Amino acid sequence: MSQFFEIHPQNPQGRLIVQAAEIVRQGGVIVYPTDSSYAIGCHLDDKAALQRIQRIRELDKSHNFTLVCSDLSQLALYAKVDNQAFRLVKSHTPGPYTFILKATSQVPKRLAHPKRKTIGLRVPQHPITLALLAELGEPVMSCSLILPDMDEMDIGDIDMIRERLEKEVDLIVDGGATPLLPTTVVDLTQGQPELVRVGGGVVDWE
Repeated sequence: MSQFFEIHPQNPQGRLIVQAAEIVRQGGVIVYPTDSSYAIGCHLDDKAALQRIQRIRELDKSHNFTLVCSDLSQLALYAKVDNQAFRLVKSHTPGPYTFILKATSQVPKRLAHPKRKTIGLRVPQHPITLALLAELGEPVMSCSLILPDMDEMDIGDIDMIRERLEKEVDLIVDGGATPLLPTTVVDLTQGQPELVRVGGGVVDWE
């Protein structure tokens, strides 16, 4: 049975953030709110936790995972970003965007796309997420909480999420209502931005 924390979406309780970070460090899988619906995440270098997320989400090994970062300096540690890509990322960060970039050697091999050697990176704009990242001092390996057979309206319904996942994850963080859209995904590996998925972020560069 998972733990369940109700954390204030604007003023996160410090003691609960510390406990949540420790669950991640100890190999836990957590559900948490972001600025683009709820997400599921774990420590970036925990193989067993990653495999649990793959099973829960029914993902294959070619899925592009995302590192959720606290700021652009952290993002640059894990991705190769040229000047053109950096300008686009900077102008849309923080926000509900995931950028596909070439991974650096700092990214565990199991997280990078097996053939393209890419990784998704994003900097969210949500107090709970940012507080958790600050406490951890490193990114969280994450993906949108789009469960098999889940209706689009359910990705922001914490009661539905709890009912589905309370026996599958270690912690569910209730941060109140979130948008009902995943991130907008943009591939920046080919020079020009390529829109992969339309989501919560406005596409204003085409």
